[in-house]
Amino acid sequence: MSEWITIYQVDAFADQVFRGNPAAVVPLAKWLPDEKLQQIAEENNLSETAFFSPDETGQLLLRWFTPVSEVELCGHATLAAAYVLFEEMGFADEQVVFNTLHKGPLTVKRDGKAFEMTFPKLQPEVVNEVPAGISQGLGIDVAEVLASDDYLVVLPSEDDVLNVNPDFNALAKLDRRGVIITAPGKSEDFVSRFFVPSLGVNEDPVTGSAHCISAPYWAEKLGKSQLTAKQVSKRTGLLSCEVSESSVTLKGEGVLYMKGSILIG
Repeated sequence: MSEWITIYQVDAFADQVFRGNPAAVVPLAKWLPDEKLQQIAEENNLSETAFFSPDETGQLLLRWFTPVSEVELCGHATLAAAYVLFEEMGFADEQVVFNTLHKGPLTVKRDGKAFEMTFPKLQPEVVNEVPAGISQGLGIDVAEVLASDDYLVVLPSEDDVLNVNPDFNALAKLDRRGVIITAPGKSEDFVSRFFVPSLGVNEDPVTGSAHCISAPYWAEKLGKSQLTAKQVSKRTGLLSCEVSESSVTLKGEGVLYMKGSILIG
């Protein structure tokens, strides 16, 4: 039997529509088959679609899908899911805790118009031998590379980050999820771009999970725990980052772009 399910689209890490990173959010009364979740994400054709539903304990389980696969962690779609809960579904508590399959519980608090998310800290480690695919994929000589879930490539300046013209086919062959390029910012503590062609997302507009890697690097480099960050994609996005011993807290706003219904057979 077919049913109508509500779907939302939220621009995350933005204070106006057409900025930040768009994510679809689909609240579910019960889980659909994984194949159907993947089909919905493919049809949406956004970098992420977030699904949440109560688990057997009554807590909310949150999952994220790109157009081609499920991922272990996604920051902007978590913010988008929290936005839908608080702003559209009347969630009354001060914070929500999402359970996840791979990264444990994720806490999101409302802070005025912004949402504050606490994620695991992913401290990158220096890569002694730079993979050839990184220089080839970025089209530049690379001197400093670190790695965690993604490669982190440190460049001299914000202009260097802006001027990179990637070869996505080459980057897709690397052995990590994606490649972050970063540098000191002109008006923010640091800037970045994020390429994830292996997951069907050539350049992600604004990526919370990538800042779980880049923020710890810059916190150590700059000797400060609170930082401002800008992802300098075409859409751009602004984040506040606070780095502690074991976590990274990210803060940003969200804006509703669309609410509709999808027919599931």
